[in-house]
Amino acid sequence: MSQVYRFSAPGRTEICGNHTDHQHGCVLAAAVDLESVAEVTLNDTGIIRILSQGYAPVEIAVNDLTLREEEKNTTAALVRGVAAGFARRGAVLGGFEASVTSTVLPGSGLSSSAAFEVLIGTIINELFFDRKLNAVEIAQIAQWAENAYFGKPCGLMDQAASSVGGMVFMDFNDPSAPIVERVDFDFSAAGHALCIIDSGADHADLTDEYAAITRELGALCAHFGAEVLREVPQQEFFARLPQLKGRVPDRAILRAIHFYQENDRVCRQVEALRRGDFDTFLSLARQSGRSSWMYLQNIVPTGAVEHQDVAVALALCDTLLGSRGAFRVHGGGFAGTVQAFVPLDMLDSFKTGIEAVLGSGSCHVLSIRPEGGVRLA
Repeated sequence: MSQVYRFSAPGRTEICGNHTDHQHGCVLAAAVDLESVAEVTLNDTGIIRILSQGYAPVEIAVNDLTLREEEKNTTAALVRGVAAGFARRGAVLGGFEASVTSTVLPGSGLSSSAAFEVLIGTIINELFFDRKLNAVEIAQIAQWAENAYFGKPCGLMDQAASSVGGMVFMDFNDPSAPIVERVDFDFSAAGHALCIIDSGADHADLTDEYAAITRELGALCAHFGAEVLREVPQQEFFARLPQLKGRVPDRAILRAIHFYQENDRVCRQVEALRRGDFDTFLSLARQSGRSSWMYLQNIVPTGAVEHQDVAVALALCDTLLGSRGAFRVHGGGFAGTVQAFVPLDMLDSFKTGIEAVLGSGSCHVLSIRPEGGVRLA
């Protein structure tokens, strides 16, 4: 009987750093106690077979890993891309069969795609590459697969948080060698619960909305001879603002302002947590939420009137929390989820109030998971 190997990779939550990673900025993120799990057996067919609960089977031949345009936005693209990333680094791949289940629901804003990519990467690294890659390198392959093969221009934050585990500060000034530092803090010891609220909308057909952020910022950066905003000093940006106004869209200017302020907020939040100043952390979390709505503008899809799900979820948090706790858009935005830090004495009433409007099970109370992508057995 073939040996069965078990692997796990967690979902992630973005604590601060909304859309900063793709501009080579800073992020505070954490792995959470929702996961994708695979039971794996090796085969001698040269075929990778993925059976994911609720999805059609995927089969990829390890001797045919070239990018296929017709596969973009599919699970097959992610598997082929991750496998290709390892092959490019010299891994000699073989066939395997993986039965995958997940508690990281698609469209939940907890990055089910990154968890899946890291899961596949961890399998290949363990079984076919003698564990040669560290967690960050696995994340880099996963990001490359999502960018090149899947066709989504994401940064590295989702994959790195899932792969590394725990709560981590990440500085992507040099994406080829990001700074990754653990941040140890217990939200429950500070009297708060970490909640993720499902707005009821998913990320389907929103790739253009996400791509518009990087496209607009890229066009703005071109005026400075730069590729990303991290290469443009903040003082220089504001000094050139009179010339930029009218030459680039106003939304690009606002999104750039968000980046500079949000990047600074990440570092200030990390400092606050390390010195145990939770009140400052909460204040900065509220500022992050306001900035995403006012400047980054990733709350409502362009032109949407009838469905403004994330905006409604944010308004509910505002109403239920009042002046306590904090709330903000979570992850990519436009659809998906909202994050809230809820005082423990309010948790039951908050959860009841959210689910009365958004439905049973829409408010998830999460814990931070210490481990990232890992082999269980």
